[in-house]
Amino acid sequence: MAMSYGYVYVAKVSMGANPNQLMKAVTEAEAYKGPSLIIAYSPCINHGINMGHSQIEAKKAVESGYWPLYRYNPDLADQGKNPFTLDSKDPNGSFQEFITSEVRYASLKKTFPAVADGLFERAEKEAMDKIEYYKKLNSME
Repeated sequence: MAMSYGYVYVAKVSMGANPNQLMKAVTEAEAYKGPSLIIAYSPCINHGINMGHSQIEAKKAVESGYWPLYRYNPDLADQGKNPFTLDSKDPNGSFQEFITSEVRYASLKKTFPAVADGLFERAEKEAMDKIEYYKKLNSME
């Protein structure tokens, strides 16, 4: 939503998946003369993740397509360049396996399996559709 304003720097990052992209986003956000928003994937103990494995979990989130990485820099638009950069690759992990590895989703599946299956399928479709949309934004000149 913040990107739709056109004057807000926005980045979606994951230190465990791509620390260089995180540092680039922080550097760009600090340099931007306007509001900046960095949204980070941060596994926590409530996800059911051993905190010694949080960086691995963050990488899995990106690889599965659950958490795509991007940067939106309005300064690039001022230079006549595409302000949107998709930094993550195509998903190569299982979206369903990723979400069911987290307690918050696995507990829903245990309690309401039929409902959970439908919601998980919908969530995966929406995530993949969003990635396709980001690819289109990324390819615009």
